[in-house]
Amino acid sequence: MNQTYGIAGVTAVVLATVLVGALGLRISRTTSDFYVASRSVPPRLNAFAVSGEYLSAASFLGVAGLVLAQGVDMLWFPIGYTAGFLVLLAFVAAPLRRSGAYTLPDFAEARLESRAVRRIASVLVVGVGWLYLLPQLRGAGLTLRLLTGAPSWFGGLVVAAVVTVAVASGGMRSITFVQAFQYWLKLTALLVPAVFLLLTWRADHTPAPSWDERPVFQRSTPVRFDSPLTLTVHEPVRITATGTVDGRALDGGPHTLEAGSHRIGADTTLRFPPGARVPLPDEGGGHAAPSSWANPLSAGREDHGLYATYGLILATFLGTMGLPHVVVRFYTNPDGRAARRTTVVVLGLLGAFYLLIPLYGVLGRLYAPDLLLTGDTDAAVLVLPKRLIGGVGGDLLGALVAGGACAAFLSTVSGLTMSVAGVLAQDVLPTLGIRHFRLATLPAIAVPTAANAVVSDLPVADAVGLAFAVSASSFCPLLLLGIWWRGLTAPGAVAGLLLGGGSALTAVTVTIAGGARSGPLHTLLAWPAVWSVPVGFAAMVLISLATRDRVPASAAATMARLHLPEALTGGAVVRDAHPDRAV
Repeated sequence: MNQTYGIAGVTAVVLATVLVGALGLRISRTTSDFYVASRSVPPRLNAFAVSGEYLSAASFLGVAGLVLAQGVDMLWFPIGYTAGFLVLLAFVAAPLRRSGAYTLPDFAEARLESRAVRRIASVLVVGVGWLYLLPQLRGAGLTLRLLTGAPSWFGGLVVAAVVTVAVASGGMRSITFVQAFQYWLKLTALLVPAVFLLLTWRADHTPAPSWDERPVFQRSTPVRFDSPLTLTVHEPVRITATGTVDGRALDGGPHTLEAGSHRIGADTTLRFPPGARVPLPDEGGGHAAPSSWANPLSAGREDHGLYATYGLILATFLGTMGLPHVVVRFYTNPDGRAARRTTVVVLGLLGAFYLLIPLYGVLGRLYAPDLLLTGDTDAAVLVLPKRLIGGVGGDLLGALVAGGACAAFLSTVSGLTMSVAGVLAQDVLPTLGIRHFRLATLPAIAVPTAANAVVSDLPVADAVGLAFAVSASSFCPLLLLGIWWRGLTAPGAVAGLLLGGGSALTAVTVTIAGGARSGPLHTLLAWPAVWSVPVGFAAMVLISLATRDRVPASAAATMARLHLPEALTGGAVVRDAHPDRAV
């Protein structure tokens, strides 16, 4: 990727984000403006903003990378990301808006009249938000590393600084316009290059991927290894090597890799000829194993593919409704009917976007298989324009893609920082107010930025899947039972949040820390939704039945307000706190 063009594209997106965020201070005058845009965002604009912040680095970069590496099983990610809004539309959107809350902890306290439930919900909101922020910052680091050669942590630091300025200056009202713009930028950044990539593919006689075998190099391809690696070669291949191979120093001359394992030294470049099959790294080689790419569950993740698939489906289908940056956007609608209309439009916008992502994964399998060796599969979307098209055209399209990637992590990081800071400002800092909200943006983004410097090898989309699992195990039971079951009690909610959400959060933490790297235990911890979601529901139901006398006295009135149109109830459950306080 041409660094000059790419940096120009990213800089343009960053400047636009900072400018709109700074101008937001001029139109955000009250606390309600700052937190929920005075609940006056029309459905269509809100749908653009929801889609803009929801389509994160995991969607823009990570899904294509997973399709490139692991094949058709990974299509469950875009399916689940979209279908989650269908569940949200059917069961949650309108009642949640009628609650009148600022945050999920607001809703929990109003529904169950319990500070304990609020505090636990606050901890889980912050945990989910930070988990979701990690892969966004990793995507930022990957993009800027490809553009400038800077270390990965630098990109996360830049994004954290930009988002802090934008969120702290303008709040929800300005972020709404930024995220709406960024959705269309991301769609354009994928759609326009896709047209030219398909034309180039046709001009190359439409080669098909190796559906049931390891991918092959379509062209002479140099692969640089920054760190030592052991490769497994299945048939002899003639290469050109500069660096160290099997302890032998080579200076750019021809060399034959015989069948078997070979140790590649750091700072070594190997050039593979056209038609050579991609050798497999010893670590993680199972993801690209023969007969695994185009056949669902054929070489499964850790030999438990069906279980992992169900874990992914449950996490993405049920986790969307509890994502703090998604939920907070429904509070900005004028009423419940507008919230439903917003969700319907979002389904169409997400569908249009996700139709393009598998294309990049398939083309990456053809023209960027070397990413399987370096581990940078998340970079497939970024490198394809230069690989296929080249020249000035490839550089311009690469700059557009880089700008879209920048918009992806900026929009999602803005939404997540906004939601986490809102919880910290209300439940950690002493009083509710704009000054404390601005202070809360610092820890909201600083903690995941610091963690990103430590956890750098987890695939972007996989990391997002972990956040979905925690959300599905905690807030899905709380919202569904809180909205649709009058018998939910505070002790039941506490038990469900602790057992469901707490166990999922523990499993995710162990997975990220590398506590279990293989075997059945690893599978259970890496895909916890299969068992943690039922645990959360069962705990809430059983403990609530055992504590029937603890049903809030206002439960019937609260349920009526959640389900009846606003005109019939005369207002929401939770009133705006300090709606006229000036910024």
